Amino acid sequence: MDHSTIMAVLVDKRTDAAPEVQKILTDYGCFIKTRLGMHESSTCADEGMIILDLTAADEKVKELKDELTNIEGVKVKSMKLDF
Repeated sequence: MDHSTIMAVLVDKRTDAAPEVQKILTDYGCFIKTRLGMHESSTCADEGMIILDLTAADEKVKELKDELTNIEGVKVKSMKLDF
């Protein structure tokens, strides 16, 4: 593996934004190596985080980030890991 991009997606109103986030992640599914979803289950919090391990070119990562950040209540951060 030359590099991998780790992306954290914070969904503020996950019950409202989840269907649109899911559609976008499905569209980019071929570039998602690992996906981990987390939310506070004891209170079923309205905020959740998705961690993605992406195997995509920088251009595709930017496209995904742009599409996700266009959804109200969604914030995205990413970092590139070179090994």
